[in-house]
Amino acid sequence: MTLKPIHIVGAGLAGSEAAWQIAETGVPVVLHEMRPDRATPAHQTGACAELVCSNSFRSDDWEYNAVGLLHEEMRRLGSLILRAADVHKVPAGGALAVDREGFADAVTAALATHPRITLVRGEVAGWPDADWGQTIIATGPLTTETLSQAILARTGEDTLAFFDAIAPILHADSIDMSIAWRQSRYDKEGPGGDAAAYINCPLNREQYEAFVQDLLDGPKADFREWEKDTPYFDGCLPIEVMAERGRETLRHGPMKPVGLTNPHAPLEKPYAVVQLRQDNALGTLYNMVGFQTKLKHGAQTEIFRRIPGLGDAQFARLGGLHRNTFIQSPRLLDDQLRLRSEPRIRFAGQITGVEGYVESAAIGLLCGRFAAAAARGEPLSPPPATTALGALLAHVTGGHLGDGRGSFQPMNVNYGLLPQVEAPRKTDDGRKLAPPERGRAKKRLMSLRALADLDAWRKAAETEPASA
Repeated sequence: MTLKPIHIVGAGLAGSEAAWQIAETGVPVVLHEMRPDRATPAHQTGACAELVCSNSFRSDDWEYNAVGLLHEEMRRLGSLILRAADVHKVPAGGALAVDREGFADAVTAALATHPRITLVRGEVAGWPDADWGQTIIATGPLTTETLSQAILARTGEDTLAFFDAIAPILHADSIDMSIAWRQSRYDKEGPGGDAAAYINCPLNREQYEAFVQDLLDGPKADFREWEKDTPYFDGCLPIEVMAERGRETLRHGPMKPVGLTNPHAPLEKPYAVVQLRQDNALGTLYNMVGFQTKLKHGAQTEIFRRIPGLGDAQFARLGGLHRNTFIQSPRLLDDQLRLRSEPRIRFAGQITGVEGYVESAAIGLLCGRFAAAAARGEPLSPPPATTALGALLAHVTGGHLGDGRGSFQPMNVNYGLLPQVEAPRKTDDGRKLAPPERGRAKKRLMSLRALADLDAWRKAAETEPASA
């Protein structure tokens, strides 16, 4: 049977992984990469999967770290990116870091020599041609202006490239509820029907004034030269920029204390309140409302843990500010990463709203498998939500709740995206586990479950009969 090639626009981590996964199933691929014919402000070479920032793929510990679990899942599915990373790794403690040139050269050589992959150099200046059939757009945060405008026109989006000032996200079980409490302002029920939708952390006047000073004094991230003319997303000002406009600004903005009563001290009105809003459907993650920030990461953990109730906070994601390009995936894409309004088009990688090298490649892996299965007329369901791959996909295509106005923000993989398990209280020999040990034991149980469920999903996919 002669199969029509699947076109992929962009040979970064996601596009390269998608191409490999497709070709390995017997389906031909045309992989379009504009470099080196047209450069970007960040890339230095024409190599596929060039790493433009860090050379680290972060933790490689599959038992106790969600990104390490994602590594292992991708290895079990024949990931080209992980294979090249393993061959070209350099010493980095428990992290998987690579020789960036050797890594990119290995990925490029594997793609260029694959008999079912045609690597085409040159810009795709606009919406992919209808004659191409199935197409994957994997152009990342430096998508060209012409393609960006075409995506905007097809999706009805208002903007695609902006300064993405994102707020930190916490693991719900790390919030001290002996200090914090659940309540919506004035006990008002929102669309979700919950009058206690927020977690509130109270500050007295002294604590508030010290917090504002910390924001003003804390080290901030700098803009790159090519980022300086990019606007903020949706008027989303960093919290420290708001603080610079006056010491009482935050108390009359995201930290206003009105409509709230602290049940732990009902006679003491808070001077200011930090509100945390549920961030995912599972209720395991909460974001800091209005706390988008460009503070450096070390300063964030130090300053935000001084907020009452957050002394032991564990962060699933810290805040950040950088030029980004991504679509509102939960609204635009189905669970096969297809554009709902034009299903022949799929999106993969960072443009779908994931953060990180590995996460981008993981979405490329899934997108490639979905496209290849469709080309071969074979059914392929998404991986279980109990896996790191499935949880990341679910976040991108619907698990993120946002703020009720359709807002969607990028995310790294973390255990908070997976359905939770009960943390064991004792070891097999009856020894009582302390809280830190319980947390580690819980992560290991979730990782073991993930790998077992991934293997079952993979085997089922391999034995599914082709559709008529």
